[in-house]
Formats: sequence, structure tokens, C-alpha cells
Amino acid sequence: MGVRNYLIDGGSGTGKTTVCDELQRRGYQAVHGDRELRAAPEPGEATSDRASDSHLPPVWDVAKVKAVIAGQDEAVTFFCGGCRNSSEFIDLLDGVFVLEVDDLDTVMRRIDERVLVDPTDWGGRQEEREIIMHLHHTKEGIAQGWAIDATAPLQLVVDDILRRIDSH
Repeated sequence: MGVRNYLIDGGSGTGKTTVCDELQRRGYQAVHGDRELRAAPEPGEATSDRASDSHLPPVWDVAKVKAVIAGQDEAVTFFCGGCRNSSEFIDLLDGVFVLEVDDLDTVMRRIDERVLVDPTDWGGRQEEREIIMHLHHTKEGIAQGWAIDATAPLQLVVDDILRRIDSH
């Protein structure tokens, strides 16, 4: 729905959902991709929502993404979350922000905090934690873009993103 459209990507525990919530709180069009854009599984693909069925992020429904991009109701739209098929629409976007947390201990603390709220959330099982640690080191499945220090306080992280789109 945005005249300008951006992806906010990053590994597990970097703050994609939290940033999306803050952008919405500030009045921006921000789409929780993992919740709102997830595609139906292909025939033969695992049907569980547990990401441990595949260590890669979910697939987003490209038609839905393109429909949101085609709208012109909002000045800016943010697509927040990881998806393994971003290559199918990334060139339609005005930019990509990659939330980065270099310190694995910080990532795992954030995972622990969200699992305390919802024990079924990604990272609650040991095999999921091992996948998170592996992907933290390899950065596999994360789009290329403007690096954002996601260890800063939330307000500063979002301010940095908004400053960059204003200068873009």
C-alpha cells in the first residue's frame, strides 16, 4: 500500500517483530510478514508452522506482497520478517534494512524472553536453538541491505530506519 516499500529483515532475535510493532505504533503501514503474508505450503511440503521442519524462514505469498506494493494509499510500507523467497519481489522494493545483533548471547537472551511468553515460539526447543546459533554465524537466508544496529534501544533503531528512508 505504499508509494515506497521496504523490507526489514534479520536473523532470529534481532527484533523484526518489535520494530514492526513500533512502526505501527508510530502510524506507519507495517506488515508482519510472518503472520500476514505466509504462503500456503506446496504439495508435499511440511504443513507444520514449526520452523524446525525447515531451518529456513517461511515462504511469503508473492501475490499478496505484490498487491500491497501496488497500492498507493500510504507514503511508506514496511514488510517485516524473514522469508526465503524475497528474491521474487525484492527488486520491487525501494530498499532493505537488515537488523543486526553481532552478539550471540544477546540474540539468545531475546529468544529466551519471547519463549517465556510463548513456550511454543521459535527457539523453544533445543534443536531450534542450535539452528538459530548456526544461522546467526552463517547469515544464511538474510537479504542484503542497509545494516541497522539492532542492539540499540528500540526508539533509536526505528529512528535510524526512518532517517534513512527520508534521505533515500
